Amino acid sequence: MLLKLKRTPGIYLVGFMGCGKSTLGRLLAHSIGWRFCDLDADIEKAQNASIAHIFEVHGEAGFRRLEAEAIRACVRKVERGEPAVLALGGGAFVQPDNYALLEHNGVSIWLDCPFDIIASRVRLNGNRPLARDLDALRVLYSERRKAYELADFRLEIRAAEPEDNLAALLELPLFK
Repeated sequence: MLLKLKRTPGIYLVGFMGCGKSTLGRLLAHSIGWRFCDLDADIEKAQNASIAHIFEVHGEAGFRRLEAEAIRACVRKVERGEPAVLALGGGAFVQPDNYALLEHNGVSIWLDCPFDIIASRVRLNGNRPLARDLDALRVLYSERRKAYELADFRLEIRAAEPEDNLAALLELPLFK
């Protein structure tokens, strides 16, 4: 395992909504014996509200503030030596302050999933406020890829089965 992970044991899964961050994050954390944090689920629990409701009431800017606070809380535990796999929301890594914090406190992995798979996964999901318009979703997908490219590692998501993607994830050099 990379020296960087030994100092600050945080693995941050980044990528567009619907790419499998939560599913793969749970599998990865279980596989390596680390704690798992799902950022969106943590926010929903802390706010006692869905992400869609938070967007409706506080707007995207309000949600991003809550998201940054949740990331800082998770990273504080990582800084204390508590290993964690964190599944970030699709826009979290795009925010420069979040990126800077994560870059210095672990390793980021971009789950690069083709748009057609993303669209099929999020098309009818009313819980994703930014996924209600397919054309706007495609534009957002293209815009965010530039930020995701800053991740330390990239995993191309091709397999339908999460276990197959986990096997490919565990083949990344950071696990050698």
